[in-house]
Amino acid sequence: MNLLLAEDDAILADALCEQMRASGFSVEHAPNGAVAQYLLAKQQFDVVVLDLGLPMVGGIEVLRQLRQTDASLPVLILTALDSLEDRVAGLNAGADDYLTKPFDFPELEARLRALLRRSRALKASTELGQLSMQRETRSAQVRGEMLELSPREFDLLDLLLTHQGRVITKEQINQAWAGDRNGAGAGAANGAGSADSGAATNAVEVYIHRLRRKLEGSQVAIRTVRGLGYLLELERA
Repeated sequence: MNLLLAEDDAILADALCEQMRASGFSVEHAPNGAVAQYLLAKQQFDVVVLDLGLPMVGGIEVLRQLRQTDASLPVLILTALDSLEDRVAGLNAGADDYLTKPFDFPELEARLRALLRRSRALKASTELGQLSMQRETRSAQVRGEMLELSPREFDLLDLLLTHQGRVITKEQINQAWAGDRNGAGAGAANGAGSADSGAATNAVEVYIHRLRRKLEGSQVAIRTVRGLGYLLELERA
């Protein structure tokens, strides 16, 4: 479970990182709002713990910008701001939960695990246009007709659907195939050089082509964003 902790109190952040890692979370720490925005743009997280009083870019602004690109990532606000107006503002900006300081760590952990359970339940089945996908059974259909997908094709479709409307790079696709979207990626894990990197790039292009053909008639298209990667979107009328 990959968690982003956006907290500017260094002592509290160190303690939370230690406790969360002991509870099984992989934690990245952002000491200010600018770093939080950078990490959210570059990495994939399962849940975010966000302080509102962040320097450089405030927590509310970080949250608002996140919701413009990702409506589903669970966010728990953890802050000393405890007025009704603050709680309403945080929830209206897109937070899924709100916990005020001081707090007990067991309650924070319980709230995070509840958010993750709800998130997984929502992600168990995804629909877009005439395409539907069930992650539990690793299956997908177009207009009710089952698609024949290889494991790599399913993982590619899953990645594109999870981040529909956002550009996915070839590196992210190779990392997903390696089973580690936040790790070093397939090439690095295998000690790959430039030749292997080129082969990996060609493989991505081959599987994108195959998946495009299988999605014909689904009202869903994979668009190439030159120099960046690919994104999944509804076909334009």
